[in-house]
Amino acid sequence: MEYHIWLNNENPLLLRGLCAAVKNRITHTMLFLAVLLSMPKDMRSQNASANGVQSFSLQDCIDYALKNQPNIMQATLGLKIARTTNFINISGWLPQVGATGNFAFYPQPTTSLISNPVNPNLPLVAERSAIQASFIPALNGTQTIFSPTLLYSATTAKLYTKAATQIIDSSKIYVAVAVTKAFYNLLLNLQEIDVLKSDTVMLAKSVRDAYHQYVGGIADVTDYQEATITLNNTVAQLRQANENITPQYAGLKQLMGFPPHNDFNVKFDTAQMMKDIGLDTTQQLQYEKRIEYQQLATDRALQHKLTGFYEFSFLPTLGAYFNYNYEYESNKLNNLLATASPNSVVGLSLNLPLFTGLSRIESVRRSKMQEKLFDYSQQNLESVIYTQYTQAIANYNSNLFNMHAQQDNSAMAKKVYTVVEMQYKQGIVPYLNVITAQSNYISSEIGYLNALFQVLSSKIDVEQAMGQISY
Repeated sequence: MEYHIWLNNENPLLLRGLCAAVKNRITHTMLFLAVLLSMPKDMRSQNASANGVQSFSLQDCIDYALKNQPNIMQATLGLKIARTTNFINISGWLPQVGATGNFAFYPQPTTSLISNPVNPNLPLVAERSAIQASFIPALNGTQTIFSPTLLYSATTAKLYTKAATQIIDSSKIYVAVAVTKAFYNLLLNLQEIDVLKSDTVMLAKSVRDAYHQYVGGIADVTDYQEATITLNNTVAQLRQANENITPQYAGLKQLMGFPPHNDFNVKFDTAQMMKDIGLDTTQQLQYEKRIEYQQLATDRALQHKLTGFYEFSFLPTLGAYFNYNYEYESNKLNNLLATASPNSVVGLSLNLPLFTGLSRIESVRRSKMQEKLFDYSQQNLESVIYTQYTQAIANYNSNLFNMHAQQDNSAMAKKVYTVVEMQYKQGIVPYLNVITAQSNYISSEIGYLNALFQVLSSKIDVEQAMGQISY
């Protein structure tokens, strides 16, 4: 207080200069604060549509992502490709029909040696062919009756379709979890902005009060300086939170597959979010509910089918064929199509592999060893899933406890700040106590918001670990 008295009693000019400087500082601070507070908390944070922009809840964001996210679209296309590939692989069961044509022209007809027609004991006689040109169109058809390869393709078609479907499910689960967390992160930032805006208004009032008390000779200049420092720190936090909205919003749009240059608002129900925090942590972990476990089972089944294919590859391939030829022959080219001699043949064909250099036996051995690899993969996957589950449960319980503690701290810090502010106005406590109470109040409010959204995010991790997320 000696510094204050000295200014008032001995240096009135210096006091007026300092007061003017302080007043200018307050004016600049308030102008900056007014500009910052006037910045819209982004249209995306509103609960209602404005200017024709759509409003999306969390479920709306997930639904949009499930229909438009590029990874899901690729997985959906992969299912169509798998079905088309299956049809190609089993198309050999259908009749195979083809047409051929063979045209031949003999500038010098062929010569054949035949027995002497007069006396067979005499030397052979050379006879030149009378055919100068021939044209033989043919229709060929085959029908597979049995084939180990086609049988394998037919029995694995459903498994390949199932595998492609599981890839879609896996992509949907990943996108749903990622969109949910990105949505919560954006809401957390928006809620922090609300808190910081109200806190900056409160701190700005404290700065004005401290200034007027200082000018009136009631308080020391350090009170005003401490209030200004706290206000500046909060304003910096508010500015940073405002700047963080744009990249967080862009990240959410990317996960949703939403056009980058289009906008939407986000809407949320705080009461419903509080209801969604609850989770039954006594549920038993069931590995088979995890999509990764189901995918491993499908891959194991496909490998088992391949082992069976190698084991029965010694079976013959049986098929039927039909050939129809329409033969044109003439001793003159210009008279080629004058006369035709049709002929046809129907028969069966059998192909039985007798010895393949032991490749079939070794293929069976290799495939069985590859099946054994799935046992180790399953063991490792179960260990990974259990670790994820226990970590997710631990995080959830810890975050839930922390949220309740932060909630109590926030309520208590608000009461403490109210009491300390009244005590300061009554001259009971120094202004440093007010600054400390204000800082604790702001920190507890933001801490509670962080804890709330950490609980929501950790709940998503628990549901994912238990395989409870499905679309």
